Amino acid sequence: MIAEVNNITLFYEVSGSGDPLILLHGNGEDHRIFDALAKKLAADFTVYAVDSRNHGQSQKTEDYAYKTMAKDINGFIQMLDLKKVRLVGFSDGAVIGLMLATAHEEIFEKIALLGVNLKPSDFKDEVMREMKKEYEESKDPLLKLMLEQPDIKIDAVRRVRLPVFLTAAENDLFKPSLYTDLVNTFPNAELKIAAGHDHGSYIVNSDILYPDLIRFFK
Repeated sequence: MIAEVNNITLFYEVSGSGDPLILLHGNGEDHRIFDALAKKLAADFTVYAVDSRNHGQSQKTEDYAYKTMAKDINGFIQMLDLKKVRLVGFSDGAVIGLMLATAHEEIFEKIALLGVNLKPSDFKDEVMREMKKEYEESKDPLLKLMLEQPDIKIDAVRRVRLPVFLTAAENDLFKPSLYTDLVNTFPNAELKIAAGHDHGSYIVNSDILYPDLIRFFK
């Protein structure tokens, strides 16, 4: 399906019935990474799996900014008049979800942030070196996005009083201290470490988080 929001078109798939649950993928991906998970969540929720701008079947633009992407999803929620929204965001999708929660907390019931970061310096040093090298060779604007953004202040995190389910991989791209800091800063958060996994292996084309998510959201 197509939604016209924020002067662009967003592609999304909808399945199931019940309160709305939005799935937001990571950098360079599309909604299909959630196919296995969405199938299970659709038994209890109306699942909206969205392609972010410049990804998948959504419109390509010159604007590569998390704030713009968050504005897109807020427009999507308003256009469909969604209430009591749950949100699962992975990586870039988690950044977008956190930005939305800091600006429009009233929209949401609960949010799950998988592999989120607050700023580029949260990347492990060796990961940042590899990303910079890859960007020098490719000039990929999606890589540039991660090298320069986001810039979410810890005070903004402290103001999010929603129930938050944080997940990080044991072998994540980000410094482990980030998640300790986050779970201690959110007023109402829990943290799961996906043992034996890397940044994407516990969520991309996987449903292994389903038991945790259904417990959290219900």
